Amino acid sequence: MKVVSSIKSAKLRHPACQVVRRKGKIYVINKVEPRYKARQG
Repeated sequence: MKVVSSIKSAKLRHPACQVVRRKGKIYVINKVEPRYKARQG
């Protein structure tokens, strides 16, 4: 999982990316391509 400063760039990497908030942190999850996981905050 990458820690990114810009969640928008992480979201645009793959069409299946979803932005999710968990415990005050913002995550990008992708069930199709798990290598695109990212966290912000």
